[in-house]
Amino acid sequence: MIFVDGKPFFSSSSSTSTSSSGSRPSDLLVALLEHPSLVSATRSFMSIKERKVSAESMDSELPTSSGNPKYVYLFQREYATVDPKLVHYVGTDEATTCVGVAIRNRKNGMTSVAHMDSPKIVDIGFSQMLKLVVGHDLDTDLDVHLVGGFEDVSPDHARDRITSKGKRVEGHSIPLCRKIFETMQKRLENFHVQTLCVLRHNTTYDSQENAYPIFNGFLVETSSGSLIPASFDRTSRCPDEIVRRLRVSASYEDPSWKGKLLDTYDTKTDRFIIAPCIWTDRLVKIVKSLRSLSDSDILTMCSTSPLAEGPDFVANEKRLWNYLIEHQDWRTTFPMEQPREFERTDEGGWKMVFRHKDTEHTIPIKIQ
Repeated sequence: MIFVDGKPFFSSSSSTSTSSSGSRPSDLLVALLEHPSLVSATRSFMSIKERKVSAESMDSELPTSSGNPKYVYLFQREYATVDPKLVHYVGTDEATTCVGVAIRNRKNGMTSVAHMDSPKIVDIGFSQMLKLVVGHDLDTDLDVHLVGGFEDVSPDHARDRITSKGKRVEGHSIPLCRKIFETMQKRLENFHVQTLCVLRHNTTYDSQENAYPIFNGFLVETSSGSLIPASFDRTSRCPDEIVRRLRVSASYEDPSWKGKLLDTYDTKTDRFIIAPCIWTDRLVKIVKSLRSLSDSDILTMCSTSPLAEGPDFVANEKRLWNYLIEHQDWRTTFPMEQPREFERTDEGGWKMVFRHKDTEHTIPIKIQ
């Protein structure tokens, strides 16, 4: 159930109301976007200076009492639940039509963050996120923050645009946000919505009336629950960036990940454990054909929001494709069908863990 200002929240009509075509934002979503407390909270969030996180400036951008900040970064379709005794910050970015969701247990500070990219992964995704955050105590109060997703199709335009099958065009962000709130409302846990920086509250326009997200990332400070606008550079999106990006594309064809968020991190050991994902010859063939496209065509073909992507989007795609072509058999990346495991170094970086029978050894990793 959803709470706002400590009270159960219901829209004026059915909480899951949609039009017959399923294209209109539900009354629940509209009512939340218009709630004065959430509008005020979103404005407060937007007034906070965005942190630009880099491995070189980690100590100054992410201060901690120990002077050695430990954080967990998440890519698209990933989630992680972190223990505040082990991790200072958890966050994500690059969410244009995607939505970053943060859920924090008020009692113990356990925090789960997910980078959701489709309504199809929301139901199971919430169960994955809440497994360690809630446990068996359904009465626990949970603070919820949403950042990302913008009006990639404005409500006015959506009403006027009809597909050949008679369905209204509404873009990517609206269906995702609607599904997130309908899922929270029907679950038994107590979700206290604190920040709603999505859709109209997260949209700006250029001189040609092209829409862009204002923020596409955030950090949660696990000890306090504070939410901070954030963006990350390549040095801080780690470990195992390329393989983790590749899993997003491959997971669409891997039936073991249907409807699920991607397992990435082990809460108890504070290690990244990158679960295996299968990629097919079909994906390799697609990538080979994409490599011949111009940068502008790559943006159009590979992004749900070409005008809103960061300047490194195309370069990141090309690095991913090069890796895939060099490692066409997924078993070379996941030998023996085992996950790729990383532990923290004393300097704040990551090193890969290799297991052999009953022993393990590590090697430091470099940014790819």
